[in-house]
Amino acid sequence: MDILASRILLRPADYPRSVTFYRDAIGLAIAREYSGGTVFYAGQSLIELAGHGAPARSNDGPAAPFPAALWLQVRDLYATQDELRARGVQIAREARRESWGLHEMHVSDPDGMPLIFVQVPDDHPLRRDTR
Repeated sequence: MDILASRILLRPADYPRSVTFYRDAIGLAIAREYSGGTVFYAGQSLIELAGHGAPARSNDGPAAPFPAALWLQVRDLYATQDELRARGVQIAREARRESWGLHEMHVSDPDGMPLIFVQVPDDHPLRRDTR
């Protein structure tokens, strides 16, 4: 498995307030924006604020949003899923294509932090040169 890129993914309780904080108060430059999300430059890393993809509700009421996740881009998500399974890693959510066009699979680290493995399809806007 090759990790091609990574970023910290945050799903804040108040997305507009968090965008204002990271952009204006902290002074981070925007790497890109998309419908429902903003990605900031943070030194040699990226911080993404996502206003989408909240966990599904449970029978006990609303699911608590996770405060952070590690986003790991791979070349072939389905091969990565097979490789991780062969190593005994439990897959929290199977690989699938999301409504926003990325293929994603979820794994949890030993402390419960979500790791989101992502494959970016050839036709996705992340692969397009916007210059």
